[in-house]
Amino acid sequence: MSAASVADASDGKGAIGEARWPMAAAVVAAMVLTALLPMDLRFGPSWALPVVEGVLLGAVVLGDPGRIDRLAASLRWLSIGLVVVLVFNATWATIQLIDSLINGGPETNSASALLSAGAIVWVSNNIAFTLLYWEVDGGGAAARAHHLARPLDFAFPQQLNPRIAPAGWTPRFIDYLYLGFTNATAFSPTDVMPLRPGVKAAMGAQSLISLVLLALVVARAVNVFT
Repeated sequence: MSAASVADASDGKGAIGEARWPMAAAVVAAMVLTALLPMDLRFGPSWALPVVEGVLLGAVVLGDPGRIDRLAASLRWLSIGLVVVLVFNATWATIQLIDSLINGGPETNSASALLSAGAIVWVSNNIAFTLLYWEVDGGGAAARAHHLARPLDFAFPQQLNPRIAPAGWTPRFIDYLYLGFTNATAFSPTDVMPLRPGVKAAMGAQSLISLVLLALVVARAVNVFT
């Protein structure tokens, strides 16, 4: 790609990026779920991580509003930082909940409180991993919009068999959301194949987290009910 082409791409010319609102809605949902977590499962003050996430989301949206098509290193790092905070938040809550399930905690004495906390942590993990997959695949949404020649991290059916998709098809946020939730429920890839070691490790970690959470939460809830 020539220098002029790169300059045009960085300005978002000639690219039709995906809408920003699905990603933003997912981040807002994660922030709301954090606020609903029991206090002992949160990291630091209840407002700390949601504020950080809100600031990072606001900076990303202001830097590239509407459709995601601007190639800028600063926006890329802001988006990566947002995903890191979301993954850290979900991982922290998961560790704290597992510790409560093993050693006893406020949630473990009430089946309804336990199931509620478990559902919040499980969904938070799925949102965080969805955003991680969406952010890393092919260099991110802006790079995918410009069809830059970067190694893909996932192979979607439409990429393996172009005849079943429109010309120039690229995955959107909903495709990664489906990937995240099916990986968490099937504990393995379904129709989307991970190609690179990093995303294979991420999908393995998500499956393991989901399996442990579901097993421990359900087992403890059944014990409380009986």
